[in-house]
Formats: sequence, C-alpha cells, structure tokens
Amino acid sequence: MLNNQTTQNQESVYDVDQIIKLAAEAGRIVLENGGETYRVEETINLVCQSFGIVNADSYVTPTGFFLSASGANGHTVSLIKRIRKRTTNLEKIALANQLTRNIKSQGLSPDLFEQQIREIDHSPIYKNFTNIISACFCAGCFSIVFGGNQYDFAVAFVIGGIIKAILIWLARFEVNGFINNVLGGAIAASLALLSDYIGLHVHTDKIIIGAVMLLVPGLAITTAILDTIAGDIVSGTARAVEAFIIAVAIAVGTGIGLKLWYLF
Repeated sequence: MLNNQTTQNQESVYDVDQIIKLAAEAGRIVLENGGETYRVEETINLVCQSFGIVNADSYVTPTGFFLSASGANGHTVSLIKRIRKRTTNLEKIALANQLTRNIKSQGLSPDLFEQQIREIDHSPIYKNFTNIISACFCAGCFSIVFGGNQYDFAVAFVIGGIIKAILIWLARFEVNGFINNVLGGAIAASLALLSDYIGLHVHTDKIIIGAVMLLVPGLAITTAILDTIAGDIVSGTARAVEAFIIAVAIAVGTGIGLKLWYLF
C-alpha cells in the first residue's frame, strides 16, 4: 500500500502531457537516424519511467510509432509520431541513448531534458565536402577489396565523389530514394565504361562494384536482422523489404547504364 502511494506521488510530480511529448521527441531522433525498433521503444520507456510514469506503452514501426501513457489520476494520453525522413547518424543515436539513461543520475528536470534533446536534434552534421571525400575513399577502397588495382582505385575514387555530390544535390529536392539508387547505379556503370573507353585500361567490374557499395543498404539489412531477432517481426520484415527494394533499384540502375552504353 505504501509503495503504491509512493508511486502515485512520484507520478503526480510531472505533467503526463509534457513527459509523453519529450519521450516521443527522443524516440523520433533515434528512429529518424537509423535506430532499431527495440531501441526506440527502450528510449521512450526510459524517459517515461525516469520521470515517474510507469504506465507507458509504445508500438514502433520504421515509419512512425504510437505512444500511450497514463498518470496516477487515470488520465491517459496518446500520441502518434509520423517519420517522413530517415537517415543514418549513429552519433545522434548514441547521444540520445546516453541522455535518456542519465536522467535520474544527473537529476534532469523535464525542461532541462527538453533543452538537451533539442541540442542533440540540431547538432551539426558533417559538411558536404567531408561526405564527398569519404565517399571517394570508400568507393576506391572497395574496388581494391574486390580485386582492383591502383588505376581502378583512382577511377572509383572519382566516380564515388561524383555519385555522392549528385545525391547531395538531389536531396535538396527530396527526390524519391528509389530514383536516387537507380541513378547512382546508372552513373557508376556509365562512368566505369567511359573510363575504359577512353583508354585507361581499368577493370570496369571492380570499379562498378566499388562505386555501388556506397548505395548498398548495409544498415537497413543489419537493423532488419536485429529487429527480427528481438521479436519485432513487422519492423524486421518491413526493413528487409526496404533493403531488397534498394538492392533492386541499384541493380536496375546499373543494368540501365550498361544497356544504354552498349546500345549507343
């Protein structure tokens, strides 16, 4: 009886509406930046429990989640958060996880937690130049891994930078991801064949493989496996289908590039 009364007093300290919104913001950051389903649910539950709300449930999918919580007075609050853009930023996931786990140890108030979660959400990302240079080295190194030589590395280096620069430019117009992957595969195949045509004597297959590795959905495949293992069958299946569609788009784009080159 005393424990129940203590729990009710703890729950009445904070407003359920405010806490559920903070939990949703933390979950959104994790989900938008490539976090697994179970990690999003864990983040939401940690925020609620840390602020004294023990009756909280969430259901997460790759494109949104449902959240419901109730306070000591029996008042239930529900919230739906739709995720319209997704990217990969493991740093933001790590920062959000660390913050939610330190709420009690650091004695964070809801207002201070909201301030820090906003700082994480608006934290600076890598500059375009850094992303392009990284893509150059990734494409070049992958061509070496798959059996290429120094000339293949150089050509894949340039093609990787071109593909990344075009994808960054297309992101301004919010172009569909399927189109991005088709275009990336076509560019990789066309430029690899062009480099051989002008007399560079390179291995076009090694260059194409190295360049398209920039587009391969490695994180989506890994997350699909982790979600499935964790028992989130719906999310795991959805992410697996997403990864398959991306792979199909890359194959279609590469095939289009090869076909158009040999036709014209």
